[in-house]
Amino acid sequence: MVGRMTSYVTANPSTGIVEKEFETLSDDQIEPILARSAAAYQSWRTTSIDERVAMLRATAQLYRDRAAELGAVISTEMGKPLPQAGGELALTAMIYDWYAENGPSLLETKQLDPQGAAESTVTSVPVGPILGIMPWNFPYYQVARFVAPNLLLGNVIILKHAPICAESSALMADIAHAAGVPEDAYINVYASNEQAATMIADRRIQGVSLTGSSRAGAAVAQIAAGNLKKSVLELGGSDAFIVLDSDDARAAGAAAAPMRMMNAGQACNSPKRFIVKDDLYDDFVAGLIDGVNGLPVGDPAEAGTFLGPLSSVTARDEVVRQVNEAVSQGATLHTGGQAIDRPGAFMSPGVITGVTPDMNLYSEEIFGPVAVVYSVSSDEEAIALANDVDYGLTGSVWTSDIEKGKDVAERLDVGNAMINEHGTSLPGLPFGGVKQSGYGRELGQWGLGEFANVKLRRIAK
Repeated sequence: MVGRMTSYVTANPSTGIVEKEFETLSDDQIEPILARSAAAYQSWRTTSIDERVAMLRATAQLYRDRAAELGAVISTEMGKPLPQAGGELALTAMIYDWYAENGPSLLETKQLDPQGAAESTVTSVPVGPILGIMPWNFPYYQVARFVAPNLLLGNVIILKHAPICAESSALMADIAHAAGVPEDAYINVYASNEQAATMIADRRIQGVSLTGSSRAGAAVAQIAAGNLKKSVLELGGSDAFIVLDSDDARAAGAAAAPMRMMNAGQACNSPKRFIVKDDLYDDFVAGLIDGVNGLPVGDPAEAGTFLGPLSSVTARDEVVRQVNEAVSQGATLHTGGQAIDRPGAFMSPGVITGVTPDMNLYSEEIFGPVAVVYSVSSDEEAIALANDVDYGLTGSVWTSDIEKGKDVAERLDVGNAMINEHGTSLPGLPFGGVKQSGYGRELGQWGLGEFANVKLRRIAK
């Protein structure tokens, strides 16, 4: 993994002020951490499933009990408005509860056709310490997707969170320990990229799960593959939102605005490319502009704010650069898309049309509060445009003709295809992508299987 030494700080994106700094690992601390994790695995793997279930239930309750505190932390760390933080925490608790309720049956030994033996069975068993490398945009939810199934299975966790999420990552470790997870079975580390690479290469680490950029995913995958380690990668997205028909295209555009702008547009599976039939296009764009302009922008800790700052000034400036570059290449910016003249990482939400394949924005992911709208004349053109990017995370089809919607959704090159909704994530549903959006799946039964040894046992006649 290429990267500079990483600084873990709370730099409030609403003010631009660094409020806290955290001590990072020294290189000589890596070996003791790996040794502690490996030793904890030998103990944790032997705990009963009932003990692990109790831990998950206690974890879920602690997230509910401490929701106000936890929400305030990420509002300060990465700028999430408090109501959206509350929604993330509710989903986080649901994930721990779902695995507590459904996980034990999914892990039961399965009887196979004996095929000439007295008995053939398959059991999912743990493999050892797993490294998680997590992003800042959904600090609690994305960790829960990784942690809940692996702790239930009997694996142990080393967690490297995003450098701007140092306080929330420490709180997550505290919650796990308070819920009954031994301290060395869940270790939070303030590690650099180079130190993470060292851990991946160590023989005690049995796998790595990363949620982040395609660039980071490629670096992690290369190290993992070179050391014969399994990796799960949930990477970027440039999701298509395909509108085939609508009784009120203007209202549909207005309703789409908060879907795109939630979390300041910083979600891998938010709708980034709106692909609209040409007879609906003008009304949809007008409604989208109205909807975007009606979203309150402000301090994420203040009541009524829908759109807070981006995670950092650097992130904001990159999105503004992409907007300006698209305009310079001939695209039309209808509203917003520029930095707001105030402290912090705020920008006005934007709507862009007229993007063509020769423009850089056509193939890029734009990770911020900007919607790009395209006009198409047919279902075939919509499908071709939707698939004409390197990403393949989520896509949605909006239509009153469900059979047509199913046909179009089936032809989208994505891991998650939806009809008349977009980006839904629930504990029992698989989540993940194809192409440059990564590989592997999280959540549901699929999340339990990624870092499991599917162990066959046969008894001869």
